[in-house]
Amino acid sequence: MNKPKYFIESGEAAKLLRSKLGMNQADFWSRISVTQSGGSRYESGRNLPKPVRLLLHLAYAPEKQAMAMLKFLRQSESD
Repeated sequence: MNKPKYFIESGEAAKLLRSKLGMNQADFWSRISVTQSGGSRYESGRNLPKPVRLLLHLAYAPEKQAMAMLKFLRQSESD
């Protein structure tokens, strides 16, 4: 199985999604256990680490995309 593309690849994309959802930084980032100040740094250009991209994907991607990533991760573990 091919690895699905991340739903959010950059802090800028996260900021756009957060805006679209009408969420403040604290609420948006706390959903994946990132502080508001950490989220602000990502939104200002700091590189998103792979685990953060993965958590954003699982938390905010449409259900079908999130489940495809979860299936990929579970399959990778059993190989």
